[in-house]
Formats: sequence, C-alpha cells, structure tokens
Amino acid sequence: MRFNNETPIYLQLFQRLALDIVTGKYSAGEKIPSVRELSVMYKVNPNTVQKALSELEDVELIYTERTNGKFVTEKKETIKNYLESLAQEKTIFYINDMKDLGYSLKEVIKMIEGNE
Repeated sequence: MRFNNETPIYLQLFQRLALDIVTGKYSAGEKIPSVRELSVMYKVNPNTVQKALSELEDVELIYTERTNGKFVTEKKETIKNYLESLAQEKTIFYINDMKDLGYSLKEVIKMIEGNE
C-alpha cells in the first residue's frame, strides 16, 4: 500500500482495512491480524496501526476480545450500512468533481448510463 502525504497515515490505513472488511477480505467474526502483524504488513509504526484500529472500533466494524485479539463484527447489518455509506460518499465526491469540471448532474448520469 502506498500512502499519500495529504491524509494522515492512520486514516488511510483505517480506510484500507474498512474496505477490506466491507468487501469480504475479512469475514464477519474473523480475527484480524495483530497490531504487530499489521505494522509489518503495511510498514508503519504500531501506534499508527493502533489508531486505525481504534477508528474501526469506533464505527463498530471490529471489536476486541480482551485476551483473544480483534475481530470483525458479526453484525452483518453494520457492515452493510458502512458499505452503503462509503458508496454514497464516493458517489457524492464523484458527482461534485464532475460538476467542478462543468458537467450537469443530467450529463453525469448520461455518462454513467452509457458505460453500462
């Protein structure tokens, strides 16, 4: 994973892990790698990983079992809702970018429909 300089690394890692959860790379109830393992995997400081994992817990995509580690939520509705909010956010971002380029909403929709 390549990190950009515009967004804090912990947020980029949070976004990557959240995407991995909602797209099924990590299944509901599955144990995720430890802080140390993720730190090595992504070549970042363990404190950065911990901060990203805290964000995932805040949005309830993962939970901690004291002695067993961190697990993906088993609440499929939570995962589905997060996926839908992510899709909504990306759609709004795309539409706003297209409007900045001078396209109307109608033209954007026509473009999208033309690419199906």
